[in-house]
Amino acid sequence: MSAMDSIAGLKVMVIDDSNTIRRSAEIFLSQAGCRVIVADDGFDALAKVSDHEPDLVFCDVLMPRLDGYQTCALIKKSPRFHATPVVMLSSKDGLFDRARGRMVGCEEYLTKPFTKDSLLKCVAQHARRAIGA
Repeated sequence: MSAMDSIAGLKVMVIDDSNTIRRSAEIFLSQAGCRVIVADDGFDALAKVSDHEPDLVFCDVLMPRLDGYQTCALIKKSPRFHATPVVMLSSKDGLFDRARGRMVGCEEYLTKPFTKDSLLKCVAQHARRAIGA
């Protein structure tokens, strides 16, 4: 079974205030057979998380109103979504940023701009955990 087979049908949420990032992630993930939910900021995301119950969440760090760390912390505080893997998206890849992400419960850090390959590899890696395999 290829990585592509293992992620088909997964619900992936992409939270980013950049339309370009949302669109490219949506295209890459849709082509791989994922169902994609997009949100343009943390508040939008929190409203959609309960409705859609994603298997995996990609969350931008720098967003207006509610930043990625706050959004991740709120998702992780919820008993319903505590086990949902959250991957931070950021153009900053410093040690401090990674540590701060770990503190709020994110599983991984993906540096922007990401490639189709790195995005799908990341989904495949966390998909097993998401579906409890």
